[in-house]
Amino acid sequence: MINNEILKKQILYRSTHRGTKEMDLLLGSFVKQYINKFNSTDLKDLERLILIEDEIISKWYFNKENNIAILKSKVSKLLKSFKIQSNGGEGGIRTHE
Repeated sequence: MINNEILKKQILYRSTHRGTKEMDLLLGSFVKQYINKFNSTDLKDLERLILIEDEIISKWYFNKENNIAILKSKVSKLLKSFKIQSNGGEGGIRTHE
């Protein structure tokens, strides 16, 4: 069994080194905000979630495709409702809302 602290470090790294800047920002910010609030089950759900390809997560998160099956869990529900806080600077994720 893997230690939760090691798992947290792996998740944090994977969430901020995705390959696309948008997913680095979205998942990295989400993980940084919630990772220490998650129990072992939530951490495993988060680990499974971040293994999904960026394109699939992006389409699901931004409601671009309705038939994408993402594991329904506490973690996925939190991510779906997560909004990145803007401090008025440049960058960040922009949506058409």
